[in-house]
Amino acid sequence: MRKEVPVVGEEIKNARLDYLSSNGSTSVLGLRQELANLKEDLDALMSHASTLTESELCEARDRLMARFSSMKNVARGIAGQATRQLAQSRDVTIEFIRERPFQSALIAAGTGILLGLLFKRD
Repeated sequence: MRKEVPVVGEEIKNARLDYLSSNGSTSVLGLRQELANLKEDLDALMSHASTLTESELCEARDRLMARFSSMKNVARGIAGQATRQLAQSRDVTIEFIRERPFQSALIAAGTGILLGLLFKRD
């Protein structure tokens, strides 16, 4: 018995909604917040650097390094989510092609003809 495959547009839309409802949007917001915090710390450090003692400078450097480390971790999380989303999109595409090879060939041919007409050199 043949497995019923949902319409590809719906499946892609659902995958996108799943992605956005996951920690993806939160991670991006977290990274933006971390960048804003780092900028504020750097601005404060630059404006007061001449009046700080050596121990205060070391403390400020440690605080900045901790912020940088936190940003690296958030960026790695975002990269991991993007990798998972790409793999999911690839899997949906492969499944569509396996379930509907003739339709996939027609779509590919149509796309090729359209691109050929768009980029046709006179």
